[in-house]
Amino acid sequence: MGRSGLRAITREVASSGRQSPRQPRLERCVKLLLDTCTFLWLAGGGAALSAAAGRAIADPGNEVFLSAVSVWEVVTKHRAGKLPLPEPPETLVPTERELRGVDALPFDEESALYGTRLPALHRDPFDRMLIAQAVAHSLAIVTPDPLITQYPVRTLW
Repeated sequence: MGRSGLRAITREVASSGRQSPRQPRLERCVKLLLDTCTFLWLAGGGAALSAAAGRAIADPGNEVFLSAVSVWEVVTKHRAGKLPLPEPPETLVPTERELRGVDALPFDEESALYGTRLPALHRDPFDRMLIAQAVAHSLAIVTPDPLITQYPVRTLW
């Protein structure tokens, strides 16, 4: 069928008021990587989360991860006295992760090596590792940090 025949059919359907059948909606699973602050806010009840972040984290169709990088950041800052917690990190982190349905994500060699390719736009080494991990594994970072959006990584807030 030529283009003129296709146009005629399109006009006929449009003028008859009939709509073309809709394609079934395919639900897309989004793989989310929680920034350290996002995880801590979630563990604290979630009141500080944006509405979009809260919905995405709560969506059972999404996969939600906490990186070992964030765990190390929590431990490091807690030990330095910069992050007060209601219980030790070795108890708090796994308990809250399991309670909230968040999976652990190890920091791997591919992510570490990708970090060498990142421009020096953000000086925080923990955030740089999360960015590298998100890019290497096609994850969206759930973060309010505007510095992270300077990188070629999907973010959600």
